[in-house]
Amino acid sequence: MDPPQVYLNNAATSWPKPPGVIAAVNEALRLPFSEAGRSAGGLSSDCVADTRGTVARYLHAPDPNHVIFCANATDALNILIQGFAKKEGKPFHVITTQTDHNSVIRPLRTLEAEGRCRVTVVPCTGSHVEPAAVAGAIRPDTRLAVISHGSNVLGSVQDIAAIGRLLQERGIFFIADGAQTAGLVPLDLRNLPVDAFVFTGHKYLFGFPGTGGFYLRDPARIAPTRQGGTGTDSKNPFQPGGMPEKFEAGTHNYPGLVSLAAGISFLEQTGADAVTRCIRKQTAIFLEEFLATDAIQVYNPSPELPVISFNIRGLGNDDAGFVLRKMYGIVTRTGLHCAPLIHERIDGGSGCVRISPSVLTPQDDCRHAAECIREVADRANSS
Repeated sequence: MDPPQVYLNNAATSWPKPPGVIAAVNEALRLPFSEAGRSAGGLSSDCVADTRGTVARYLHAPDPNHVIFCANATDALNILIQGFAKKEGKPFHVITTQTDHNSVIRPLRTLEAEGRCRVTVVPCTGSHVEPAAVAGAIRPDTRLAVISHGSNVLGSVQDIAAIGRLLQERGIFFIADGAQTAGLVPLDLRNLPVDAFVFTGHKYLFGFPGTGGFYLRDPARIAPTRQGGTGTDSKNPFQPGGMPEKFEAGTHNYPGLVSLAAGISFLEQTGADAVTRCIRKQTAIFLEEFLATDAIQVYNPSPELPVISFNIRGLGNDDAGFVLRKMYGIVTRTGLHCAPLIHERIDGGSGCVRISPSVLTPQDDCRHAAECIREVADRANSS
């Protein structure tokens, strides 16, 4: 018989989902999809517009119509990066960082290989990217910066307010990747100096996979890269220029958007302070065990997000993950976590084990998992 499961992979996809999320999706699927101005209009609520308003309220986005929905953060980053390059029309210089995800690195390197941009990767100091290092990377032809708000490996949160101010002073378009921070870090896009903020629904916003998007302050800075049906201005042979239709083509993932709105409602009902207290306590439980033994190497002993990456000395990360899953039911994430540049610095590119609880992970499960991981580490280093 397999041991009871302890799920610690919420930085990839959160589980379990709040009961209210499941209930809201079931109710949405019970009714026909409501499209404004169509025959089904009025048979159910306009869940797309409702969710747009919910996301805007939660992120304090000034204009709900500037909240754009797409499949996930990867999709959002591709739309923004490719759309910026298309609008720019000539080669330019772009800044990213050592902490960034392949969802940023790969689109940028592809543009670079095509001769459409030149990329500078800013290294991090310890677990953070210093604003001064970003400033030092700026060149006369720098037009774009794409920087992760929170690291999915180190659990560190970058000072995107300070970075954004210095980029804003130089007229550089700034895309902040909030895939790891939306739902964990309070955000106020009214005052945050970013031009676009990317979010995903299936992590700490507790929505279903296939949901996410971005907030775009000035739509004129990004060219649309997709064309299709919008349900409005259908005689126009070109994609409408108004928001949000400029960047949204085709039928929305409406059950997913319902889940996203319900996930945000759960977070609002729980309260940001309660979420923060919970994840700090969970993180402390793991670090107390891990830092008490030389058998575990922790790559950031002071994470600001509930993300702890480590290796057990003498045991490969894939082997460690297999033992934890088969013997103890502990679900972790092993490998490079789609962020190879930071792994080159912290573990020579070999990868690590990552654990990431959520506010729905019981504290007792965290304590049990921490003790089990230390037990495996101590046994592996006992000879």
